[in-house]
Amino acid sequence: MTVNPRKTNSNQNNEIIIFLTIGAIVVGVMMVFGVLMLLAQGGRLDLSPARFYQFLTIHGTGMVGTAALAGTAVMWYFLRDYVDLSKKVLMLHLVFFLIGVLMVIIGVFSFEYASAWTFLYPLPALSAGAWGMAGALLYLAGMLILGVGFLLFYIETGRAIIKKYGSLGKGLGWDVIAGKKAEKDAPSATVIASTMVTIVNITALTAGAVVLIMNAINTINPAFSFDPLLAKNLTYAFGHIFANSIIYMGVIAVYEILPKYTNRPWKANKVFLVAWTMSTVFTLIIYTHHMLMDSVMPKWMLIMGQVLSYANGLPVLVVTAYGALMIVYKSGIKWDVPSSLIFLSMFGWVVGVVPAIVDATIVVNHVMHNTKWVPGHFHMYMGLGALVMIFGFMYYLAKTDSEIKTTFIDKIGVILYALSLIGVSGGFLVSGAISTPRRWATHFPEWMGPALFGAAAGVFAVIAVAIFSIHFIRFINIRNKDIKSGLQQRKSA
Repeated sequence: MTVNPRKTNSNQNNEIIIFLTIGAIVVGVMMVFGVLMLLAQGGRLDLSPARFYQFLTIHGTGMVGTAALAGTAVMWYFLRDYVDLSKKVLMLHLVFFLIGVLMVIIGVFSFEYASAWTFLYPLPALSAGAWGMAGALLYLAGMLILGVGFLLFYIETGRAIIKKYGSLGKGLGWDVIAGKKAEKDAPSATVIASTMVTIVNITALTAGAVVLIMNAINTINPAFSFDPLLAKNLTYAFGHIFANSIIYMGVIAVYEILPKYTNRPWKANKVFLVAWTMSTVFTLIIYTHHMLMDSVMPKWMLIMGQVLSYANGLPVLVVTAYGALMIVYKSGIKWDVPSSLIFLSMFGWVVGVVPAIVDATIVVNHVMHNTKWVPGHFHMYMGLGALVMIFGFMYYLAKTDSEIKTTFIDKIGVILYALSLIGVSGGFLVSGAISTPRRWATHFPEWMGPALFGAAAGVFAVIAVAIFSIHFIRFINIRNKDIKSGLQQRKSA
């Protein structure tokens, strides 16, 4: 494995470390909320419905938001090698994130807001007394501020890519696809993935801002109303695109780290470029598979949602999974915790797509979409895919930015995490297969078994994340000591 040049300038990664530390800790806390909800559904924890839905709201919002924050750290860390990025914008993004999170927490736990992350109109304003205007406005405004921070981040990455390559189209390699440039002159895989994420998330965040503002106005003045179908389209366009972008940011770690371990470059050929362009277009459109149960939707949109949902799982996934296999095959790679996690994430991404494609079939969707099948797919896709990419990057950063060594416990953590997330996801998928509704605070006895199994697996997932977090905290302590030692040596010299 080649040495990371950033190791010679440890202060350069301070901001990235802050992002990842927040991400690891909050993900662990969100998992605890998940375990508590499963225990309640399994009949082993007395949790009031009101409290359950508060936990559901903070778990969904917090997990996606925090994973996205860590994903931006991965994207920033590697993208800055190719374009000139402003560190001030990165820190402004963090400030907006922290302010927004604080408002969301207060809205949920102090004012009992509990609409889940979807905040579907007109639910924020019509809670049947479950929460008041203050809780709804705190949550909606907090989400809006969070979104503004992310939007600033992506505007900055878009600006930097356009400045370097001339346009976002060229950042996706369209000039190479058109034959105007040779394949050897194609942008790096990191730039291509970053361009795609920039395009889809600026679109998603704009849609989210519109529906959040309209919900806030309706909460203040119920006389103001808007089309519920439009609101639902905007909400899922925002949520689906934004959540899916996390894995597209995380995969940048795969493109950068595996080549360093195998001493083989990840080449962006025309097939790779076309795949990323297809995924850019499909990701913007396929949120409509969340609308398959809405018979008032235009039929052509529902058909498009089904067909393109099938197609979206293939281009980038296939070229990335195949590329990962080829770059590792007979490379003599020395497996350690970072490389194992990065490779494991490919497995999570591949298997996580399968239940999603099944659910995107209209005849299946009508039966399965409002069951636990959907969180089963999502926990597998995110938990075994995107989050593993982020944890792999954390171990990689610790290895390249300090002299820290992994221990036997860290290796156990990898195995424990993989098995526990398979267990959590499997519990959800089995629940979906027996038609257990999702988002129900209480279950009939016949539904409780898979929930308890998922809760038990979730406990081990929390332990694994704690192992990862402790390793990262150890790295921070060692790194800080190295920096202080270096400063003292310079002073004495």
